[in-house]
Amino acid sequence: MRKTLLTLALALFASLALALSLSACMTYYEGPESDHFDGTQFHNHGAQPDLPYARILWEVITAPHPPWPESETVAYDKPPKRVPGAKMRVAFVGHASVLIQTQNLNILTDPVWSERASPVSWAGPKRSQKPGIKLNDLPPIDIILVSHNHYDHMDLETIAALWQRDKPLIFAPLGNDRILANYDERIKAIAMDWGDSQPIAAQMEIALEPMFHWSTRWGAIDRNKALWGAFVIKTPSGAIYFVGDSGFGNGRYYKEAKQKYGAFRLAILPIGTYKPRWFFNYHHQDPSQAVEAHQILNAFRSMGVHFGTFDLSLTPYDEPAQSLRRALAKENLGENVFRALKPGDIWWIPTEDQR
Repeated sequence: MRKTLLTLALALFASLALALSLSACMTYYEGPESDHFDGTQFHNHGAQPDLPYARILWEVITAPHPPWPESETVAYDKPPKRVPGAKMRVAFVGHASVLIQTQNLNILTDPVWSERASPVSWAGPKRSQKPGIKLNDLPPIDIILVSHNHYDHMDLETIAALWQRDKPLIFAPLGNDRILANYDERIKAIAMDWGDSQPIAAQMEIALEPMFHWSTRWGAIDRNKALWGAFVIKTPSGAIYFVGDSGFGNGRYYKEAKQKYGAFRLAILPIGTYKPRWFFNYHHQDPSQAVEAHQILNAFRSMGVHFGTFDLSLTPYDEPAQSLRRALAKENLGENVFRALKPGDIWWIPTEDQR
């Protein structure tokens, strides 16, 4: 334990030193005030909780952690180059990284191939599972969706590699385009505010909608200076809803999405990293809340993400998938309606006319 604490302390010190040295040259979002931006920081709608970050950091470091495997065997997927028309193939890479193939487009969510979700390569949360698709086995990526800037969702090294290889369209909430450009000025991202939409192909759009979360890469230096969001992918054969991270709140944002877009063909929803609840309840939903979100959205199929890859809380490794099964059984929903795939697993999503 002492060695772990020392390593983490050194990592935090190195990160702080790096943050302070970079802060002079870092740029953040500048724009008009809105109902979720006060001119300096972004926020969710409604009252903001006073989250005791120092306390949770200390608790996560010092509390006994449920054991996580060092490395799990992964059955690697080798996706096809394209999936035409209304067919939809989704492959779980791990954590919040999902390859969606439909309408001859290849869409990748929150791509993270790095070994650690950390500002440094030698410390911080390490992968328990390899990515379910090897980076070189990815088909040409047309679109990358980045939900927010936490290290387990915005992996600059991976995004830069994909940018150099494929020059995909990158969509990210306001301010995250600055982070990408600061890392590599050649990376061009399309910055979006809540409620914005962009056409991507005939009868297809990307829209950004609210979710309950927060952002930072350097602690107090840049907390909530970049926006977070949930993406809606509108297709001729049904809409897809991608949430990388979110608390449930009172279900407000899910109800608004359902009202605005109707039923979803596929919802990709987080189910992990939710303990202790006194801290994570506001910004990380648990599996039972994810099932409630699935029902609010009237989703034809839902897929669980944000579990089993990085040990980021006191949530046991295999608990999210087990809890999801119990929550589904309680609501008399079949496990094939809402699945927690393993990295490398694929799922062909039926069309909504098969409801």
